[in-house]
Amino acid sequence: MKSLILAVLLLVTGLSQAADDKLYKQHGDYKIFFSAFNSSFIAPDIAVANNIVRGKDKGLVNIALVKELGVGVTGKVTGTVSNILQQTQVLEFVPVLEQNTVYYLAPFEFDNEDFLTFRIQVLPPSGDGPRLYPYDFKFQKKMYVD
Repeated sequence: MKSLILAVLLLVTGLSQAADDKLYKQHGDYKIFFSAFNSSFIAPDIAVANNIVRGKDKGLVNIALVKELGVGVTGKVTGTVSNILQQTQVLEFVPVLEQNTVYYLAPFEFDNEDFLTFRIQVLPPSGDGPRLYPYDFKFQKKMYVD
């Protein structure tokens, strides 16, 4: 079932990005994949199994930290989302562990045709290599009520 969530998230990510936009940000050896989508894209049974609240005005932001393709790594993810009126919500990310990967989901609310700015900070694991510093980035997305 969790594989289905990842497949839906990747599909939505692909559909929501322009052809010339990257689906990820590079930070040292890490790729940080990101997307935001309406929670109604998640099937009801999968939403219940993962404590995801679905709704026409509820969205999810997905962040995945990858060092090698297909293998996610843990890190710390924080962020906010704001609309054009600068009304801001703090994103509370929950890790989702699935076989060889980890991704982080955070719920948010929106109004129809909201143009949202997501400000994300990702701190990769320190490990044995040189200390990596947090990576800050932002992306924008227009959200629609189903």
